[in-house]
Amino acid sequence: MTAKSAAAAARATVYGYPRQGRDRELKKAVEGYWKGRVTAESLARTARELRRANWRQLTEAGIHEVPTGDFSYYDHVLDTSVMVGAVPARHRAALDADALDGYFAMARGTQDAAPLEMTKWFDTNYHYLVPELGPDTVFTADSGKQVGELAEALALGHTPRPVLVGPVTYLLLAKPAPGVDPGFEPLTLLDRLLPVYAEVLADLRAAGAAWAQLDEPALVQDRSRAELAAAARAYRDLGALTDRSKLLVASYFDRLGEALPVLAEAPVDGLALDFTGAAAANLDGLAAVGGLPGKRLVAGVVDGRNVWIDDLGRSLSTLGTLLGLAGRVDVAASCSLLHVPLDTAPERDIDPQILRWLAFARQKATEVATLARGLAQGPDTIAAELAANRADLASRAASPITRDPAVRARTAAVTAADSRRPAPYEQRARAQRAHLDLPPLPTTTIGSFPQTAGLRAARTDLRAGRVDTAAYEERIRTEIRDVIGFQEKTGLDVLVHGEPERNDMVQYFAEQLTGYLATRHGWVQSYGTRYVRPPVLAGDVSRPGPMTVRWTSYAASLTDRPVKGMLTGPVTMLAWSFVRDDQPRAETARQVALALRDEVRDLEAAGTSVIQVDEPALRETLPLRSADRPAYLAWATEAFRLTTGGVRDTTQIHTHMCYAEFGDIVRAIDDLDADVISLEAARSHMQVARELAAHGYPREAGPGVYDIHSPRVPSAEEAAALLREGLAAIPAARLWVNPDCGLKTRGWPETSASLENLVAAARTVRQELAGE
Repeated sequence: MTAKSAAAAARATVYGYPRQGRDRELKKAVEGYWKGRVTAESLARTARELRRANWRQLTEAGIHEVPTGDFSYYDHVLDTSVMVGAVPARHRAALDADALDGYFAMARGTQDAAPLEMTKWFDTNYHYLVPELGPDTVFTADSGKQVGELAEALALGHTPRPVLVGPVTYLLLAKPAPGVDPGFEPLTLLDRLLPVYAEVLADLRAAGAAWAQLDEPALVQDRSRAELAAAARAYRDLGALTDRSKLLVASYFDRLGEALPVLAEAPVDGLALDFTGAAAANLDGLAAVGGLPGKRLVAGVVDGRNVWIDDLGRSLSTLGTLLGLAGRVDVAASCSLLHVPLDTAPERDIDPQILRWLAFARQKATEVATLARGLAQGPDTIAAELAANRADLASRAASPITRDPAVRARTAAVTAADSRRPAPYEQRARAQRAHLDLPPLPTTTIGSFPQTAGLRAARTDLRAGRVDTAAYEERIRTEIRDVIGFQEKTGLDVLVHGEPERNDMVQYFAEQLTGYLATRHGWVQSYGTRYVRPPVLAGDVSRPGPMTVRWTSYAASLTDRPVKGMLTGPVTMLAWSFVRDDQPRAETARQVALALRDEVRDLEAAGTSVIQVDEPALRETLPLRSADRPAYLAWATEAFRLTTGGVRDTTQIHTHMCYAEFGDIVRAIDDLDADVISLEAARSHMQVARELAAHGYPREAGPGVYDIHSPRVPSAEEAAALLREGLAAIPAARLWVNPDCGLKTRGWPETSASLENLVAAARTVRQELAGE
């Protein structure tokens, strides 16, 4: 096919779409099912209606080929585990008894069976359920979900393309099951897994799928020769199948590098590649391997992870270059649109001029379709769209919102001394122990307590004008009094005020800082039914006034025990926002750090001796390629130290991280120079404690003993057993006892029971230590 004919054949597609619905109908239906208020049939009906609406929106936007199989009740990796029969033994009976209840048991656990471990999906804030595999794992095909959703789309007249997690990525994401040798490599199961994928692909072809997409984002990471050889073998075998749809292998989030020639040479029918950000290097890589003659290239030129409008002219130029490198070029977003909100149309509180700079999923689908039309029919056919796009881009670049001379002068004046504590850790630790006078194995929580329906209703009433500020603040004071009283009665050592006034750990601060924009309907899935509204970081950042001092000081006035001040760190403020793309992230991080530094100083001046600066996104934002990591970690750790530098030796700085793989950033955790770190450890069976010990981490640490992402209540014996595992790696003098994460999403009955058991476990182990 010539470049001209490849252009004429150009079509628009996407890899996935937000699942929740305009009003988060899926969240409400799933949670209603868990509570017994919604039947399985009603939940299935809601899901069908949402899929139908998604496909309709995409086709109305001009998308020619819609994805199927990307919709999920909870998580697409969990769906894949069910598809290939990789169900842990502890959940098999539940799944056999009721497929839906068994599925949710794997995701959330039951009182008798722990859920699957949960961690971040590459460098996004989406969480997936980690497959548990072992040498005895037997895979069996269950293509019902994939075939059923394909049939729905075909019946509605769409051109569908089933999307599946690819077999290599699935195995690379997996971990050894509990009780299996930790050195077991799930990738050794590839030859056992491929026949199951072959069976699913055959079922999809029989059901009418012309194409099937296998996602292999794990191949954009650094991979060994053995792993690359496994990918080559996988797609040699799958490509050789005669009973299959055409195969499109997709990668995203970064450049493929050494994996690109492996996939280019595989006997598959097309590749889908990301050409945004660091993945723009895929263009040179594709040229270096001689392109994809006779094959389909799906070019991801519209950023699927951020909310800024695309530079259509630049993307059209990239597409034009790609025409000579493939038999056919189609246009797509860089990855699934799962990572952005659904639609800008309902946003009534954002200035219309600024709104023109933003593109959510529906708008990105339109951008993709516009580019496909311009590629197929020529730029003149989209001249009006190109002109409007240029005007919007120019409007943003020239806006005074984006630049504050005072902020820029302050960041330019920062010196190395600003990001250092005056004394070394050992000296600070002695001063803090004397000042705080805490028992061995001190107990605390991560910060938030349950956000009850009453609290949410109070915020809604305040926004709607049904209550005044005075009434609302009295409700907050009552909640803080109750939370402090509960913690004192339970016996926790370092207390928190519970954060009843906070809607979200990032949004709360963003609403009080310059440079940020808040949305009303910009929901994005974090995990399961947990949705967040990431703020939009549009301009330079500063802090007009104190943000947390008032409520922290009020809580401290109610108790003689230490109360932690709670802040969200600069890297997380970036990672869990839609960050500006018109300057280096390091510069934005420094601006946020200086704003938070002012808050730290005000908390300290108000008498707060323990201040926690959460950085759960430090590992999440780690570049996928090791070559890019040193530069990132340098500015990320500097931003944290800039936030916390300059406080007194007696002020104890905590940080918190959760639901990520920490082994490869332990040195960076050390470089934060925090006094205490709390980390997720319950689902991963204290793995992080062993990683800290292997590194020789010298500071205090609290590996979590209570998994807060499950409704089950751990017994005191279970928490004590985890605590003993932690003690095997971290000395008692440096070990804290805490949950994995904040308690915002939990209910009060399970929270109170779990924390009582946590404190009881700490007392038991203290007694054991005292008796040694």
